[in-house]
Amino acid sequence: MDFTQIDELREKLKHLRPLNPAETKRLREEFIIENTYNSNAIEGNTLTLRETAMILREGITIAGKPVKEHLEAIGHKDAFEYIVTLAEAERSLTEQVIKEIHSLVLINDAINRGIYRSVPVAVLGAAHTPPPPYLVRDQMEALVTDYDNLKQDKHIIEAIAEFHLRFEGIHPFIDGNGRTGRLILNLELVKAGFLPVNIKFADRSKYYDCFDDYYANNHTPDAFVRLIAGYETEELSKYITMAEVGIEESEARDKTPR
Repeated sequence: MDFTQIDELREKLKHLRPLNPAETKRLREEFIIENTYNSNAIEGNTLTLRETAMILREGITIAGKPVKEHLEAIGHKDAFEYIVTLAEAERSLTEQVIKEIHSLVLINDAINRGIYRSVPVAVLGAAHTPPPPYLVRDQMEALVTDYDNLKQDKHIIEAIAEFHLRFEGIHPFIDGNGRTGRLILNLELVKAGFLPVNIKFADRSKYYDCFDDYYANNHTPDAFVRLIAGYETEELSKYITMAEVGIEESEARDKTPR
C-alpha cells in the first residue's frame, strides 16, 4: 500500500497552527464519547451514543441499563484519557502498559483487571482459536518484542495494524480484549504523530472480516491496514480543514479595522 498521501497529511497537520485550547478540548471530548460508544457497542454494550454522552458528561444513570454497561463507559473514558497522557510522555509499549490500560477498561472486574487469563477461550464465529492460557505470557512477550522490529521494517500503520491483529488473536485477557486493543491502536497512532481513529459499530462486520482475512491469508494484514488508513485519512482531512478555517477566520479578524 502507498502511504504517501497519509504521510503528507500528517506533515501538513504538524505544520498547521493548532486549534485554540477550548476548541481542542471540545473536539477531544466529543471524540472520546463517540469512541467509547462505538468500541463498547462492538463488544455488545447496549448504551446508545446519546446515553453514553449523558453518563460521561452529566453523570446520569440510565434507567433500565445494567450497572456493568455504565461502568464500561466510564472505564473506557478513563482509559482513553490515560492513553493520551502515555502518548504525551512518549512511553514505550510494554506488557505493563498494556496491563495498566486493561485495568482501567475492566473497571467492573477487580479480580481480572490487568491479569492474563488462566482459562482457555474461544471467539465465536472467528476463524482463529486463541492459544491455551499457558502460552499467553510467552506470546505476549514475543508480540511486544516483534512490534519493536515491525516499527523498524514497516510503515507505522502497518506495524500497528499487525500488532492489533496478533493481540486480538492471543486474546490475553478473560474480557476487555477488544476495547484494550483498540485503545492501544490509538495510543500508537498518536505517538506516531497521527490522530486517533474511531472504528465504528456500523463497520463491525468489516472489522471482524479483517481478522478472518489475516488468518486465512498467511497472516497478511492488508485488509486491516486499508481500514485503518481510511479512517486515519478521514480524521486528518477533517482536522486539517477545521484548522485551515480557523486560520482564515483569525487572519480576517486581524485585518478588521479596530
